[in-house]
Amino acid sequence: MSLLKFVAIVSIPLAAFAFGQMNSPAKSKPAAPAMGSTIFNWEQLVAQASPKGSVRRVCDTPTATLDRLESHITTLNPGLDSHPPHRHPHEELIILKEGTLEVFLNGEVQRVGPGSILFYASNDLHKVRNVGATPATYIIFTFYTAKTPAPAPATAAGAAKP
Repeated sequence: MSLLKFVAIVSIPLAAFAFGQMNSPAKSKPAAPAMGSTIFNWEQLVAQASPKGSVRRVCDTPTATLDRLESHITTLNPGLDSHPPHRHPHEELIILKEGTLEVFLNGEVQRVGPGSILFYASNDLHKVRNVGATPATYIIFTFYTAKTPAPAPATAAGAAKP
């Protein structure tokens, strides 16, 4: 067998293997292990100051059934908006622990108090504003699955948020 033929026979499978390795997301970045049952103790969640109040990071990890579960706790100072109205492809569930929020959802506004639960469906335009005299604290759960659509393009009504 000629050297040229040998190089061709060996290099084609090696090149295909290398190309597959470079383009395989599972190979390029190992997946984080799925989070199991866990308790997040309030006293152990450190509040980090933010320009609008504070944030406590809870988790940002895959679970047995979700590609990614992200959760954090925001404390929003009186008179402030969380952010301009925006939309994103993932879904969010928010539980208001304390305070009073004005919720903007797809052009409609509603006032809610402690214990209220908000659900933002994929790509719905939303924001909250603290309309109370005290800080408002709410817990956010963000869900990502294989069905989570790609991010929507930015629009004049509200930019897409990653």
